Amino acid sequence: MLAILIGTGFAVGFVNTIAGLASAVSYALFMAMGMPVSVANGTTRPGILIQFFVNSLLFKRAGVLPIGIAARIGIPIAVGSFVGAELASHVDPKIFEWAMACSLPILASLLYVDTRSIKLSASEKDVQIGPARFALFILIGCYGGFTHAGVGLLIIFASVFLLGIDLLHANAIKQFAVVVYTPVALTVFILNDKINWPVALIFAVGNVAGGWLGSRASIRKGSKFIRWSVTICVVLISFWLIYKQFN
Repeated sequence: MLAILIGTGFAVGFVNTIAGLASAVSYALFMAMGMPVSVANGTTRPGILIQFFVNSLLFKRAGVLPIGIAARIGIPIAVGSFVGAELASHVDPKIFEWAMACSLPILASLLYVDTRSIKLSASEKDVQIGPARFALFILIGCYGGFTHAGVGLLIIFASVFLLGIDLLHANAIKQFAVVVYTPVALTVFILNDKINWPVALIFAVGNVAGGWLGSRASIRKGSKFIRWSVTICVVLISFWLIYKQFN
């Protein structure tokens, strides 16, 4: 069981770093171990926090993390995550699983839209987050508080299509935004006693190792690698979510 937890944690950490959605695999494993879905959801969060903190340091060291933009995005996401985590502690997530299965392939298709027509921001000063965008990031935070699976994609898409940030830097921003919002969601799960701490800490070991390798791969291989990784993850997880509803 230790080998399974660490090995799966490694795979999840790697995929979550370069793309996203792999937390759905964590939920499946934890529920197979007998955890209620709300506890499975909460048990993923400590590893996510540690992993993305390490990832952020690596992206910052590589010079691809605009920390100011990431912080401004992370704040509204953190606000929304409180509401989402509260819902996750008390609401049946099947409706959300159906929504994820149907919507994620549509979202992933946006990665293949020709972004040459998007005016990329030249510097952090060019990125403006007005009231409408602030509200949208709050909604993304609600989703992230409810389930981490897929929130990275939403942060990337919003960064690219709303703020004009290229895919590599958007992925780096995702890492730090997750660090900002996860403590809020984690606190809610702790207060509602929704974390299996022994499993969470063992799983975190694999998360950090996989995240370290995923960070290096993302930085070296760039946007094309991220785009194809997201697509493959979306297809696999969407099919899994739909299959899960009938079994």
